[in-house]
Amino acid sequence: MPQTRLHFIATRPESTTLFSLLEREFEDDGLALAVFEIDEAEGTEEISVYTDAANASDIEKRIRSAAGAPGASLEIVHEELPDIDWVTKSLEGLKPVRAGRFLIHGAHDREKRRIGDLGIEIEAGLAFGTGHHGTTAGCLEMLHRVARREAPRNALDLGTGSAVLAIALAKLSRIPVLATDIDAVATKVAAQNVRLNGVSTYVETVTAAGFQDPIFAARGPFDLIVANILARPLMRLAPQMATFVTPGGSLVLSGILDRQRDAVVAVYAGQRFRHVRTTHREGWVTIHLKR
Repeated sequence: MPQTRLHFIATRPESTTLFSLLEREFEDDGLALAVFEIDEAEGTEEISVYTDAANASDIEKRIRSAAGAPGASLEIVHEELPDIDWVTKSLEGLKPVRAGRFLIHGAHDREKRRIGDLGIEIEAGLAFGTGHHGTTAGCLEMLHRVARREAPRNALDLGTGSAVLAIALAKLSRIPVLATDIDAVATKVAAQNVRLNGVSTYVETVTAAGFQDPIFAARGPFDLIVANILARPLMRLAPQMATFVTPGGSLVLSGILDRQRDAVVAVYAGQRFRHVRTTHREGWVTIHLKR
């Protein structure tokens, strides 16, 4: 059946409130919702609701009703989506990515592994955070360097997404890795990918809203923390990062634009972290810091 994407633009914090209201409104309908950041500096985000084309008008009314007073002024756009087998489409587009010794690939490219590769297989139908983005690839390269030199014994992948980085650490170092995300759906995907890659013995996936969750105190402190999220939340988390990393331990941070690099380093310097290395890839940076 043809699909329609209804989408509109809002600015934080209103966009955050609207997305939460729509999640509650459509929770029992099984409709897919998405939020995409358009401009971090301005705080603008695009919110989408996906539905059958025949129900689009009714869904628009429900969006406006759920949004309350702001709903009347929302500019909701209807986009008709082509009838495509999206799993097959994603399979076609998921080309293998090399980063250091790591090869991130779908099941259809298993034969492309070479001797010495650390293969990370990601289900194509769940293909977000697959290593194709410059931040993930940058983290993989940095993790390979840091883990080889420092031999960490306990690691945290904060904001794990598809668990690519946690899987990489487990395969590379064979150490316990805690992989957390604030999104329960992401955590479910992460757990599936961990099992698929045979590293369930090493990687524990947990939904955790923040460092106040008891799992961090139970499993920390960590010799190595990797966090591929965004610059602003990374800066807010600096004091807690300092609490949960061991003395002499390392942070690998990404999701940071080139122009944001100095501000992030400065905030962590204020928490007694020493900058070790910055790598640049596709307009993004990955930063290695030591406590």
